[in-house]
Amino acid sequence: MLSLETLDVILAISEGELIEEIILTLLAAPQLAIFFEKFPRLKNAVTQDIPRWRELLKARIHDTKVPPELASEVLCYQESQLLSTSQLIVKQPEILALLKSVNSPFCVQAQALVAQHPHFTPAQQTLFLQRWRLSLVVQATSLNQQLLEEERDQLLAEVQARLALSGQLEPVLSENDNAAGRLWDMSAGALKRGDYQLIVQYGEFLASQPELMKLAEQLGRSKEAKAVPRKDSPMETWRMMVREPATVPEQVDGLQRSDDILRLLPPELATLGITELEFEFYRRLVEKQLLTYRLHGDSWREKVVERPVVHQDFDEQPRGPFIVCVDTSGSMGGFNEQCAKAFCLALMRIALADNRRCFIMLFSSEVVRYEVCGQDGIEQAIRFLSQRFRGGTDLASCFRAIVEKMQGSEWFDADAVVISDFIAQRLPDEVVNKVKGLQLAHQHRFHAVAMSGHGKPGIMRIFDHIWRFDTGMRSRLLRRWQR
Repeated sequence: MLSLETLDVILAISEGELIEEIILTLLAAPQLAIFFEKFPRLKNAVTQDIPRWRELLKARIHDTKVPPELASEVLCYQESQLLSTSQLIVKQPEILALLKSVNSPFCVQAQALVAQHPHFTPAQQTLFLQRWRLSLVVQATSLNQQLLEEERDQLLAEVQARLALSGQLEPVLSENDNAAGRLWDMSAGALKRGDYQLIVQYGEFLASQPELMKLAEQLGRSKEAKAVPRKDSPMETWRMMVREPATVPEQVDGLQRSDDILRLLPPELATLGITELEFEFYRRLVEKQLLTYRLHGDSWREKVVERPVVHQDFDEQPRGPFIVCVDTSGSMGGFNEQCAKAFCLALMRIALADNRRCFIMLFSSEVVRYEVCGQDGIEQAIRFLSQRFRGGTDLASCFRAIVEKMQGSEWFDADAVVISDFIAQRLPDEVVNKVKGLQLAHQHRFHAVAMSGHGKPGIMRIFDHIWRFDTGMRSRLLRRWQR
């Protein structure tokens, strides 16, 4: 069966021009123009998707089969090109019968040409084949145009659906152009409006708790970039103030034990006048144990040194993925549950902006895993936000799952974040030892986000950093009052 791509090659039709025309028409659609004006970040993300659309349209042309009637006509045309003038004259009735049977648009014109010139000359043969080829080009172009317009309508519908989804989630999850691009990639799934409204709701809750968002940003920026000199950095003059001891003491700075008789305290001088204590005075004088004033003098002066230029290069500390463990015990329900989920949404926003991975695990009686920054991240995030916190607290299984995850090379330098009220049993020694081993041998760091002021200090001692967000009524009222 003849494919449309092969037909284009036979007739020397440039399918690339047709595809480019369809893409330009798609991007110029009024619906997209209005949307891009409102969300300029998403415009860049959509533009980067154009090569994929181009390949999609090419594949569609490659896979589409030409109608049998047109394929028969093209085959007859190819055979006729190889005939001499005399052979073509003999085969005229057969060619006209074929054109009539396949209902070719060239049939009427072919009959007229044959009627005018029953015996073709070479020039008339060339004219006949050129007119026939022109008719085939028109048919093939129409077929391409029809196919590409159908694909354009489908693609426009898909883009509109994805833009509607991305536009809803852009204020919640998109912090920069990188986040907008990843959000666009994740919007390819078949999600309905009601599905992602849950993310919008928790985004609104997060906006009402600015302290929670600020806490997530501090945790995400906990590895700062440090300025370092390059090996070929030039030297620069650096002026600094230094303090040096002065020749003459200036002021009393305290007390000390010494043998400095000129600075003896009056009680020490008094012992020298008592016969019974005179030998004790001399003993302490020899051992430099007499109480004396300590005088201190110093002065500041400017010191000029040469140092390498340090503001030319930055050695940015690596920012690894997030492994977030959320306590789903009954004590974490209600407002705690809302805060924990909103905090995970804030970490997802940071991970999208910094091109990091974010892996969420729920632990109670078992561990449930979600990767919210993958290709199906939006769907995973919706599933996570739909969970209910009604289990028990099993911190040990949580840490075992973290340690197991960190064994993989792709999770090197990951940051573990445990969100809990930390009202639980103490951790087994073997779990504590494994965590300390990761902290010492690798660059893994463990963060605790404490949702209660009653967490057990013995459990929280294992973490590198403890971030506190007390969800008690007093703290909530205090935060609201401070706003």
